[in-house]
Amino acid sequence: MNHPAAAIASGTGDRRNGQRRDVVAVLAITTTIGYGVLYYAFSALLAPMTHDLRISTTTATGALTTAVLVSAAMAIPVGRWLDARGGHGVMTAGSLVATVAVLAWSQVQTPAQLYAVFVAIGAASAMVLYQPAFAILVAVTAPAKRGNALLGITLVAGFASSIFIPLTGQLIHAYGWRNALVVLAAVVALITVPLHAVGLRHTRPATSTGTHHVPRSPTRVLRDAGFWLIACAFILHSAALAVMAVHLVTYLTQLGHSPTVAATLTGLLGLLSVTGRIITTVAKRLLPITLVAAGIITLQGVAIALLPFIGSTVTGAAISLILFGLGFGVASIATPAILLDRYGDEGYATIAGILGTPTTISRATAPLAAAALTAITGYRPLILGAAAACITAGLFLALTRRRDHAAQPHHAARTHPDKQASPSSRARTPEA
Repeated sequence: MNHPAAAIASGTGDRRNGQRRDVVAVLAITTTIGYGVLYYAFSALLAPMTHDLRISTTTATGALTTAVLVSAAMAIPVGRWLDARGGHGVMTAGSLVATVAVLAWSQVQTPAQLYAVFVAIGAASAMVLYQPAFAILVAVTAPAKRGNALLGITLVAGFASSIFIPLTGQLIHAYGWRNALVVLAAVVALITVPLHAVGLRHTRPATSTGTHHVPRSPTRVLRDAGFWLIACAFILHSAALAVMAVHLVTYLTQLGHSPTVAATLTGLLGLLSVTGRIITTVAKRLLPITLVAAGIITLQGVAIALLPFIGSTVTGAAISLILFGLGFGVASIATPAILLDRYGDEGYATIAGILGTPTTISRATAPLAAAALTAITGYRPLILGAAAACITAGLFLALTRRRDHAAQPHHAARTHPDKQASPSSRARTPEA
């Protein structure tokens, strides 16, 4: 008796595993362009755009926040589509939407038009970034090879900011911000659309044949107390990272560093996130991924808690931010690994969407809440609060592991001793 996950691992698995490297290459390129154009280019475009449109920086930044919230709202429905039909159609359509949205962005004249464009950009983001890319990898890659496949994509996409922020700046300098967006739209249209349309055409999930298997509802995770611990952990972690990414340069200047030094130190985070992803991938071969993630995230909290006390010198700030930066990209590797270990690959995209919705909302709203808080308390309590959020997140992930161990004797008592668990039942069992 088979079901979709088993079918992927068997007959169709051999054919699909032969495509794995091609699919990883396609997704590495397209997610890098997606993040670069739909998210990171905004920082380079912000100043000339606000000047030309005669709007405040807050108004313009609100458009990007709107895009992130729309992406969060679409996470679950996109996940359901991915589980049912695969990512080929979603990612191809998303690339087309992104092309049109970026072109429309180049023509906006009013704040209302800008916000309308960013609603479309948010929709495109939900269709072309990590969530659909990871869902495709789960469908076409053997479990033993998923870690390397995920690492390959996130390593390349980790350089999106390093590539597209300076590239966008050069385009603005040469052609103006509106024409720079036309060029970026052309990059999306000429590279990502054909890659998604052609390179992902055989990535539709396999279907079961001749079985009585009834797919389990992905919403079963809502009845798992461990899922809520995982969700709280990544909500807190996402909020802390977003706060640090937005407010770190300002805080470093308050500690006495020049703007150039502050920007250079902050730039370490993007580079170190790549190193952290490699460390996470290697470490999870030796230890459970929940413990690896819990340890790294806790280390982040301790590191950033040191910043108010040792960050007034370049050496002290560098030590703190190097340790903090090692965990900056851990969630992108740890989240799919934890979900797959705990729930199996059936309904993975929907489960990832259920988790992704609140974590994305926290990432979008935390910097705004932090800005309001600093107006009252200053920056030091904000930094210590971000540290506490990371440490608490690490504790929640560790408790998930502890809870699963405590539940094992009860689970074993309900299992008939003469019957070996089936593969499908093992997929339902929380991570051991």
